This record gives sequence, structure tokens and C-alpha cells, in this order.
Amino acid sequence: MDIAGKFREVAKNYPRRPFIIFRDQPISYQEAGERVNKLANALLKEGVKKGDKVAVYLPNSPEYIISYLAVFSLGAACVPLDPRLTNEELIGVLNHSEASMFITKPLEGLASTELAEKAPGLKNIIRCFTNEKDDFLNFARIMQEESDREANVNAEEESLAVLYYTSGTTGKPKAVMSNYRSLDNATQTARYVGLDEESMGDVEICALPFSHLGGFVYLQFAIDMVMAIVLMERFIPVEFLKNIERHKVSWFHIVPSMFTALLQLKEFEKYDLSSVRGVCIFGAPSHPSLIQRFGKYCPNALLWHGWGMTETAAPNTVTDPQHIASIGKAPPWFEVKIFDNNDKELPSGEVGEIVCRGWPVTMGYYKEPQMTAEVMRSGWLHTGDLGCIGKEGYIYIKGRKKDMIIVAGLNVYSPEVEHVIAEHPGVKEAAVVGVPDKLRGEAVKAVVVLKEDGEATEKDIRAFCRERLIRFKVPQIVEFRDSLPKTRSGKVQKELLKESSE
Repeated sequence: MDIAGKFREVAKNYPRRPFIIFRDQPISYQEAGERVNKLANALLKEGVKKGDKVAVYLPNSPEYIISYLAVFSLGAACVPLDPRLTNEELIGVLNHSEASMFITKPLEGLASTELAEKAPGLKNIIRCFTNEKDDFLNFARIMQEESDREANVNAEEESLAVLYYTSGTTGKPKAVMSNYRSLDNATQTARYVGLDEESMGDVEICALPFSHLGGFVYLQFAIDMVMAIVLMERFIPVEFLKNIERHKVSWFHIVPSMFTALLQLKEFEKYDLSSVRGVCIFGAPSHPSLIQRFGKYCPNALLWHGWGMTETAAPNTVTDPQHIASIGKAPPWFEVKIFDNNDKELPSGEVGEIVCRGWPVTMGYYKEPQMTAEVMRSGWLHTGDLGCIGKEGYIYIKGRKKDMIIVAGLNVYSPEVEHVIAEHPGVKEAAVVGVPDKLRGEAVKAVVVLKEDGEATEKDIRAFCRERLIRFKVPQIVEFRDSLPKTRSGKVQKELLKESSE
């Protein structure tokens, strides 16, 4: 996808339309286009060319979006980095990625000169959110002084567009390579499930980080549908609702933990959410009680469930609202099957690993041919997700392969137990993991967060589960915590739950 070319076209045809709304201040498509050109020209002067990598280390901000589009304008590759990385991690990924330019916020405890010494592959550094003068480039001065003439270098579809670091930054880096063609997948999938010209000019709200694919998808949707992005620096549930009401937001997609946090707010029903027409949750299907609450206070909105990975340029499947328990069907350009442990296809209804193939699938892991070969066995991407395909072709997620708990030889899928615990009136959220057990191999452990006024004991939770689950699925261990550890994109870090908090 020539995303930069598409953006230029939209900026020329709809110059006055708002593109980014940040801290209630709108930036039009024309204004953003001028800023993109200025940054692209500054990068050109520094020698950035097709195929070069430009790392971006910023919080959610207009500068992040401008950086993405400027890099794409040159046919180069963007390396978006989580702004919470430590300085040591940051230096590691800069060297691993071989980035030639670095667009960054001020670094605490690390001077730009020291960074340049420790990451010698960098040609220069562009600093944002600072007025300090030094030998490096300054984003604000670029916006004041650089030419806004159009910079345009067409990229080949198969060339690298984005390098996502998904994990392993403190040890062995794991960087997912996405090419320019794969950038078409999100918008094609959206149109496939019904997002069409009626959505032109709508408003979407983004609280997912732009350092991850979930945030970047908002940029793709906005440009394709000439939407405005209400951009939040981070997810604060009450502020999210205030922004929906204030800016008449039409669409958003979030992860399950964010959806749960919104719907459990006492203030949820106080806000006017009538403008919302569609919400997509990426991850496990939500509990029916939450869906009912959503329907009550967002009567004009359709609720969708979707699935995808960084490795597959998500989203890859999206339900229609009539099959909300599933993650939908694969579109014609994307194949999905269910394999057993021997990579043999399983029949309809049987649970196994979800595998897929098609042009949206990653080029592989950067500098990791062995890891790439392991995940791409037999030409199929092995996702690590467990699921099954129903008779009508709808796909149902059962959990992560590594999260499946085997109790005395019997399979326990953690989402099933989590949904049951979530039904308890005193529970805010819960996560279930497997821990070693001498007699059964593994035991089911539940980590529970109670509501502010909620009450429950370990005995209460186990009794509640016994009424609703077969005996071997009932948690043997129940631990209460004030919160669940999560990544910035909202996923529960289950590995951290296997040890006691005491």
C-alpha cells in the first residue's frame, strides 16, 4: 500500500478536514501534509533513502503520526519503539535494527551525545518536545525552517515498511518485518466486513500506543476513510468517555481489558455515547453481561470481535454481530486452518493451533532465520493461538497454546475459567494460569482483582466456580491482587502471575 501517496491525495482533496485532534486541538489534513513534507525533506538532507530504517521513540502525539508518514514518503522503513523502554533496551534495539536516524523524546539519564556514541549506526538524531540547542536536529525547528515541497519516493510492495519489536528487547530481540503490501490488509479487511463510504468523515478515538500495530491501524483507517483521529496519550477510562461525548466519536477498537475497564465504570451511563456506531474488540470474546451493558448505553452501535497478530498485519478476521462469540471468518485473501501437534489439519469442531498464510503474513523476524523457519513451518504461520472452526466456517478462540493448562492429562482453557470468575458480582477482572503441581502436573491458579466495593474470599471464588465448572477446571489456588500486570497495549502479562505476590 502506498500509504504516503494515499495521504497526499486525501490532503489535496480534503485539505480542511480535521486529521488529528490532540488535546482538543485539531490539525487539518493540509496542515499535517505540510509537516510531513518538512520532516521528509529534513530526512532526505540527512541521506535517508529507500530501505533505510528510521526509529521513532515517542509517546502518542501528532509528531508520531507525522514521523510515520514522512518515513513512508521516502520509501524507507519505520521502527516504532515503545516509549517505556529503558535506556539499555533502547540502545540494544537501535543497534539491532541498524536504524540510521532516530526521532526521539528527551531521554532521562542519557545525553544525546552518549546515545550517539553507543549507537554508532545513527547518522543523526531528531529531538522532539525540547527547545535545547545542540548539534542534533530539532523537530520544532524543522517545522519552522524546512521546505514543505512534496517529497515522494515510491516504495516497492515487497520492501520493508515497518519493523515492530514485539518482545525480547532485554534478551534476544524479536522484530517482526512488515512490507508495504501488508499495509493494505487492515483497510481491505475493514471494507470486507462493511466499513464503507458511509464512514467517510467519521471520527475515531485512539488510546492504543502508536508504537504497536493496534495504534498504527487507526492511521490506516483514518487515511482510507478520511476520518479524524482523536488521539490520547494513554488510556484513561473516564477521559476516553469524555472524549467520545465531546468529539462525537463514531468508531474505535480496543483490547478486552480496556473494554472491561470502560464498562465497569460507575460513570459509564452518565455520558452521551449515542454517536458511537461501531466498536471492535481484538482478543477473547467478552462476557455476555458486559455486552448487555454496552448495548444498553450504546444503542446505536454494533459490537464486533476481531483477531489478528503483528505477524499477520492485523486485523485478519472480524465477526458480524450475529456471531459475536466467534472471531469471524477469514477473508478470501487469507487462509486459516487448525493443525494438531504434528501439523496435520483437524476436522471442524476440534481444537488445535490456528495456522494461516497469505500476503499479509510477515516477511519473518529480522536477523532471526531459525526463529522464522520454526514459526513458518510448511509454509504456514503457526500463531500459538488455540481454536476451532465451526460448521459454518466461523473461528472460535480457545486461548493461547502456551496458556493451556493440563490437569492430570485433561485440558483446561484459561479463558473459560476467567469468564466464569468474571460473573461473580464482586470481581472486577481475573486471569488464570497454570502452575506446577506434583500430583497433577499442573494446577489451575486464578488471580483475582475485586471491584472497589466488591467482597469475596478464596473459598467464595472456588465455590462459585464449582457451581459452573467441571471439578478439574476449578482453581486450586486463588490469589487476590490490586491489579493485573499488563503491557502498554493492554494484554495481561501472565508469566508474572505464576509466582506468588507475597
